[in-house]
Order: sequence, then structure tokens, then C-alpha cells
Amino acid sequence: MIRERDATLTTGVEEREATAKSDDDVLINVEYSGVNFKDALVASIDGRVRRVDELIGGVDAAGSIISSTDPALPVGTKVAVHGADLGVGRDGGFAEFLYAPSRLISVLPAAITTRDAMVIGTAGFTAMASVLALKEHGLAPHSEVLVTGATGGVGSLAVSLLHAYDYQPVASTGSPQESQWLLERGAARIIGRDDIADRPDRVLASERWSGAIDCVGGTTLEQILRSLRYGAAVAASGLVASAELHTNVYPFITRAVALLGIDAVEAPSATRQHVWERLGDVAPHVDFSALVDREIGLERLDDALATIKRGGTRGRILVRPAFARD
Repeated sequence: MIRERDATLTTGVEEREATAKSDDDVLINVEYSGVNFKDALVASIDGRVRRVDELIGGVDAAGSIISSTDPALPVGTKVAVHGADLGVGRDGGFAEFLYAPSRLISVLPAAITTRDAMVIGTAGFTAMASVLALKEHGLAPHSEVLVTGATGGVGSLAVSLLHAYDYQPVASTGSPQESQWLLERGAARIIGRDDIADRPDRVLASERWSGAIDCVGGTTLEQILRSLRYGAAVAASGLVASAELHTNVYPFITRAVALLGIDAVEAPSATRQHVWERLGDVAPHVDFSALVDREIGLERLDDALATIKRGGTRGRILVRPAFARD
């Protein structure tokens, strides 16, 4: 539970009855949730993301439906839920039971368990949406694709998914000690944060990348735009470094590059289901367990949120709300 009173924030685990916000809300028994960077912002006094003074956090969850009036979501269905105001303006997935509107709920493909769904989570949904956006833009098979923030949730899953599609992911990271781990996830090679672009004295850098997935934002995204090949695109979803982007029109009008915004929050139901189905297609070729940083109960959430806020994760932190009773 997160509470803000008189500019003071408190967090903790407590018993609270799950309540619906509307008559058609679906009740889900949460088996797993995941810790996201956005969750850390929600649990911060200065995060500017949380929309209410009191709520249960958790912007994504996976589990089984135990009460529903929607014929497309019958009781017993395994589902993932994320987006909109979940864990931001209404109670989220850091609980044993969760009410959510059907538009935020996706039926899981048979190849994806609820645990794997939260290894994927919002981060993996974003990564797959990014890969699909690059493919639809015309990314050629076997191309080199830059992935920034590669040890984080979106980045590490993007590396694995690109590898599964036979692309050559180049992992950019500020954690060189994790190079072997990234190579095992499918990275073709590893570069440092400052090695994305060259020729700092020029308006444009050398043409290096056939595509890019950026999870960082700020100056990193600026350097990617300077160094994309002619006609290439970057799928951008991150603002860990900064929400500001200082660039110019040269990459767009002299190299015809594209900046593709990736949204996992307000994506319509059809888009959500399409992305999850494509994740189901590729699931047999991805070792999701290797992408788990750790698995925790609710009592260790504060430490996990602090870790992810400072960028100290390698992959995904999973939360099992019923962990203490297992």
C-alpha cells in the first residue's frame, strides 16, 4: 500500500479487501506481478506519475479469472493485465486479488504460463511491440539492431526477442560486467553507453544501425538518431535518462530515418492481444527463466523498487503475492 499525507510517503503490506470500480470489472487471482521502473516512480514522492494519494501499486499482473461477466473472459482463463491507470490511479498488481476492466486484460497464449507472462510483463510487451514496429517499418532480416539499456527489463527482453527472430542485437550497456549474460541472451556483441555514435563534431554521425530499440531516452536517443542508416527507424519507449530530446531535422530529411513511439499503456485491446499472440509464437525459442533477476514476496517490495530505480537490475524482478503462504 502506498499513502501520501502532508507531503510524506509511506509504504507497507497490509490486509485490504479488493473492491471493484465498476459492475463489469473482472476479478483476477494474481499469481505473479513484476517490478517496473514505473512502479518505482509511483512509489516516489517526486515521481509525478501516481494520480491518487492512496493505492496498491503494480502496473502489471498475471493470474486466473475468478469472477467475470464478460463472455470472452470466462472463469479460469489465464490472463495478463496491464496499462491505463492500473497501479497508477487505481489498485494494481501488488496484491493477491485484483479487479480490472476487460479492456486491459489479454488472454494468454497456451505457450505462455502466468510466470512467464510476468517475466515478459509490461517490459516484454513493450519490447515485442518495438520489434514488431521495426519489422513493419521494413527492417531487413539478419540486420544489426542496437538495443540500449540492455540489462534492464525492456532491453534484455528485446535482445532475446531479436535473437529469436534471427536479427543481430547489439547490446549497449553501462554494466560491462554483465557482458557474458547479455551474450547468453542472444546479443551479437556488446558496446558501451558512449559507443553509439561517432563524429561528435558533425551534425550526423556515421551510418551504423539498421534499426534500434531505445529504452533510455535523452542524449542516448539523440545519438541513435544521428547514427541510423538511411531509411532506418528507432522504436523509442524509455525516458530513464531524460524525457527531453534535443536534436535537429537532419536525420529525418537527409537520411529518411523514423522515430517510432511505443506505447504499452493505452494500447487498444486488439493491439494487446496481437502482441501477446506474437509473444506466444516466439515463446518456445526464449528461455524466460534466465531473464529473472529474483523472485520476491510483497514484504521485499521496497528494496526491489529502490534497486530498479537506481538501475541495479539484471532482467526482471518477479513478485508472488502469496509467496509467504506457499
